Amino acid sequence: MTIIVAKWLFDGEIIRQNMAVAFDTSIMETGPFEILETRYPNAEIVRLETDEVLLPGLVNPHVHLEFGANTTHLRYGDFMIWLQSVITHRDELVESCRAACYKRQIETMLHSGTTTFGAISSYGKELTACRAAPQRVLFFNEAIGSQPDAVDALYSDFMQRLEASEAAASERLIPAVAIHSPYSVHPILIKKILKESPTKLLTAHFMESPSEKEWLEKGEGPFKPFFENFLQQTRPLQRPIEFLELLDRPTLLTHVVQADASLLNTIAESGHTIIHCPRSNRLLGCGRLQVERVREKKIPWFLGTDGLSSNTSLNLWDEMRAALMMHHAAPLELFATELLRASTARAAEAMKLPVGRIEKGNPADLITVKLPDAPETAEAIPLQLILHTDTVEKLFIEGAQYV
Repeated sequence: MTIIVAKWLFDGEIIRQNMAVAFDTSIMETGPFEILETRYPNAEIVRLETDEVLLPGLVNPHVHLEFGANTTHLRYGDFMIWLQSVITHRDELVESCRAACYKRQIETMLHSGTTTFGAISSYGKELTACRAAPQRVLFFNEAIGSQPDAVDALYSDFMQRLEASEAAASERLIPAVAIHSPYSVHPILIKKILKESPTKLLTAHFMESPSEKEWLEKGEGPFKPFFENFLQQTRPLQRPIEFLELLDRPTLLTHVVQADASLLNTIAESGHTIIHCPRSNRLLGCGRLQVERVREKKIPWFLGTDGLSSNTSLNLWDEMRAALMMHHAAPLELFATELLRASTARAAEAMKLPVGRIEKGNPADLITVKLPDAPETAEAIPLQLILHTDTVEKLFIEGAQYV
């Protein structure tokens, strides 16, 4: 049993002052130290300094580990230019990222405070590394393939990967399902996969780039010669609304930058949520997710880093800083608090996991962060955390200390 005593605590929703948290593998109680001390007299006491903040572990719902070997191989600035470079270097990058590459990415996330992440897996090569990770991992087996004559083979490959992840499942490794996107997965394949995995959490890329929007809505634009030349496909597989109608459960939709008001209405009505990846969107020329419109529709949104194929780090603090700058019209301190919620409680709730909040009964996934100086007001803390944090001082997962 341990009691952490903190002048400042972010519980997943708000900053609280002069609080203590008693925990073993789970959080036993929160409250004033004087009360917890009498209830748990044998507990180890950890007192944080006045410039330290206690938070729930961060939750990153969207990471591609398979392209972790990328540094300067891929081109940015436009989605189609990036995609062409991915096709050129895909095999090289995937083969270059082996056990040490996966481990390095996982450890980097750990030291920056991520205690839960969603791994999007196209090939299943990182399964062993995710199984060994100290973090809680939602392992999203991704389906991709648009040619109708290959549906049975694609389905068989997907099911083999899903079954392998189910065989490796544990309390901290949870198999899940990813549909790559409406332009890259045949509707028949989507239906077969959803039918065979009715209880699995679902995620998908959706309306990421202007090229995707033009192709799906009009059958035109830069995607047209791409699909004609590579796949002999002359029209899109489905319209955006048709794709949404296939989704039979609340889905974590990644990007959604190019969705119009009608699609956002459908997303809201269907109970879907949005994973916002601001740095990836900027690097690939996708535009800005209009979080103000998303908020108006009451659609929950949260932050993901995407992978190193379209980002420079898997650090959620870097992502929060980028979001602060991208959404320049948002009130700064209020938006900083919203970003902290989006990286803890909000993401955990969408992933159906009892983490992201410091409250009784939740797993003791906790981090402590040290600021350059002691903050003067609670209102300033979220912004100061985002501006100044790169790594954490301490990190616990189910009460065990890893940092």
